[in-house]
Amino acid sequence: MARGDGIHRTSARNAKLTADKVSNAQAHNEREKETYVNQDIVSERTGMNVHFKSPTTSYTAMFDQMVADGIISTRGLKADADKFGELIFDVNSAYFYNHGGYDFAREFYENAYRAAAQIVGGEQYILSAVMHADERNRAMSEALGEDVYHYHLHVVYVPVVEKQILWSKRCKDKSLVGTVKETIQQVSMSKKWESKPALDENGEPMLTKNGKKVLRKSYSVLQDDFYNAMRSAGYTDVERGERGSSEEHLTVTQFKVEKEQERLADLTVQTAQKVQEAASLEKKIEKIQKQKVDMDAVDKIEAKPKMLSSKVTLERSEYENLVTAAKKYVTYDRKESKLKKLLELANKKITELKEKIATLTEEVNKYKSVEKKLHSAGLEVENEQLRSKIRSYETAIERNNLWHLFNPKRSKTHSRSDAR
Repeated sequence: MARGDGIHRTSARNAKLTADKVSNAQAHNEREKETYVNQDIVSERTGMNVHFKSPTTSYTAMFDQMVADGIISTRGLKADADKFGELIFDVNSAYFYNHGGYDFAREFYENAYRAAAQIVGGEQYILSAVMHADERNRAMSEALGEDVYHYHLHVVYVPVVEKQILWSKRCKDKSLVGTVKETIQQVSMSKKWESKPALDENGEPMLTKNGKKVLRKSYSVLQDDFYNAMRSAGYTDVERGERGSSEEHLTVTQFKVEKEQERLADLTVQTAQKVQEAASLEKKIEKIQKQKVDMDAVDKIEAKPKMLSSKVTLERSEYENLVTAAKKYVTYDRKESKLKKLLELANKKITELKEKIATLTEEVNKYKSVEKKLHSAGLEVENEQLRSKIRSYETAIERNNLWHLFNPKRSKTHSRSDAR
């Protein structure tokens, strides 16, 4: 897509479709509807749409026949699984307009179809491939004063991966156990589009809180495949789309925000636990202090001097009370000392956790600020794309000396956009 730099970029998208949803795709692609929400579809040009592979019947019926013929296998597939995929290949309308329009687009997308066959694993897995030539680019048409059409390619396919089925332990011939019994083409959207690990700023795989790798979307891999195929086919005036876009950076930033928020939540829980632990220790210390020996009762004990000796005598009951008091005091004093140390450690840990929380809160706010800026950057990119389209239209009008067909005053003021 144009981004204001005069470069035409390839675009490839992959849509996942269940059996229930694929009928809508069929109705759109094969132009089976009587009316369309898209008012820019010109029914008089529908006959110019090009099928590089035509469906022999409905998409679902073709799928069922492939299963019956053993071409594909639905072993282990859920009823509501994504059984179908749709690749949509595109370059901006100006690219085809500048190269002559319909005939150039037809040749371009014929090569794109060959690339699609390789991407999906073989032409036999493609149900339909059609280039739409009947969708009018309204803005460009109005600017140039002639009909300009948006050419693009729809490829509906069955996502399959090769899977080896091994002989199980129940096999009578034990020598076969663990060897390949058969190789099937298993229908699986998720395995077909396995993603690659996302890397952090240090080049290390990003991990979730459960230790699993964070995966990059397979969208990037698809972009690479389409771009490389078209460059190899000789279309050297196109560039790969979406590399380094704000959306990719935004995804990484959102991940970091989520990770930091998870850490923040964990630390908050730890802090709450430590605060609760400290409160419990304080209660225990208070309880022990209340249980300490009644010193007034000890002071009332009187020691009677023993005649002709430096020793003193006590009543047995008083002696026992004194011994008991002394033992209790030593025991409680030890407990209190231990609890005070634990309380001191708990309060220290609380302070550390609160400092970490403050630091993490600051980091989360920083990432959120970056995230917001990236959203703004994305909007700026869209605005620049629109400005680029306007500049290209005005350039075409200027080149063909068509300003007199529009506002006469426009010829004096149209250069304002060029100054932006």
